[in-house]
Amino acid sequence: MNRNNIASATLINSLTGNSYWVRFVVISPDGNTLVSGGGDNTIKIWNLETLKLRYTLTANSGSVWSVAINPDSNTLVSGGNNEINIWDLRTGELQSTLISCSDYVLSVAISPDGKTLISSGSEENTVQIWNLETPVLKSTLSGHTGAVCSVAITPDGNTLISGGGNEIKIWNLRTGELESTLIAHTESIKSVAISPDGNTLVSGSQDETIKIWDLGTRKLNSTISAYSNPVISVAISPDGETLVGGVGREIKIWNLGTRELQSTLTGHSKLIESVAISSNGNILVSGSVDRTIKIWQLNK
Repeated sequence: MNRNNIASATLINSLTGNSYWVRFVVISPDGNTLVSGGGDNTIKIWNLETLKLRYTLTANSGSVWSVAINPDSNTLVSGGNNEINIWDLRTGELQSTLISCSDYVLSVAISPDGKTLISSGSEENTVQIWNLETPVLKSTLSGHTGAVCSVAITPDGNTLISGGGNEIKIWNLRTGELESTLIAHTESIKSVAISPDGNTLVSGSQDETIKIWDLGTRKLNSTISAYSNPVISVAISPDGETLVGGVGREIKIWNLGTRELQSTLTGHSKLIESVAISSNGNILVSGSVDRTIKIWQLNK
């Protein structure tokens, strides 16, 4: 394994298409589309190659808190104020609206086979499992003692990870059974990410740390300091070698194997809410409270 896979990153563009803070940025699996949005009640769909705005979607009931794109890059799911909207990403047509919870839908994720949708409700501290093809609610998972801010599914589609309060819960996605509860953070977990091989879990928290876990043993491997800044978003590169974190107003890039800090990217003037890496590992995108989206070229 190349332990110096990514040495730096170069800012190649800055977008200001959103009129309020950017809560999320997501790149489609095919690498063609960038999705952004948040506080201005809209979802912006961009051509990632040209960085031109393709179209804008307007949320039905206010702010958009989370989005996910299915594996074939044809379907977009957005979570807002108590509802989930399912869109045709190619046309922007709204296909379905699901009433999810009594408050904000803070996180959504789609299974690798594209058949299952996971959503989390904030004040209800729950996780919901949906049949995305129908779509219909299959089950609701309870047990978190704080708002579930992030959910993720392992690459094999068998395991669901949810971060709520200062706890990470590991569920059997087929049965809904709770398998493990991991506690190491002292404040709210804001983001979780799983390595492409399914062996490593990373969690970022308001407690100004990133925790790296072994998913096989369910043990904490190491802790990375976030330099007195909250970690709102984390992402792992497609080759599993690089960890990226939105740390306050900076982006930090670490070698995931050695935990060595490789780069610090500056340019945002306010808190970074979201980071995403393209499927080919070449592009990093960040969204911030400063209302900008920054596009970075990852240099190897």
